[in-house]
Amino acid sequence: MKNERNSFNTLTQIALPILTISVQVAIALKLPQWGLIINMISQPFWIYTAWKSYKQAGQIGLLITTIIVTIVIGLGIVNYWVKF
Repeated sequence: MKNERNSFNTLTQIALPILTISVQVAIALKLPQWGLIINMISQPFWIYTAWKSYKQAGQIGLLITTIIVTIVIGLGIVNYWVKF
């Protein structure tokens, strides 16, 4: 179990900068709809990191912000990708 957790921590530390920088590149290339998709893919890693920060250091503000940002990204995806 501990080895699986360490593997996920390592994956998170790799995924966060790669995905977050990719979002910025997508936006810079005028592809905000793809930036939203990439950003949503990164959100589980952000939520995990925010949860760990909350549990270890009481960083509730980071956790709340991450959850709200995830909701906003979801609304952006609906706006760009779902045709009514």
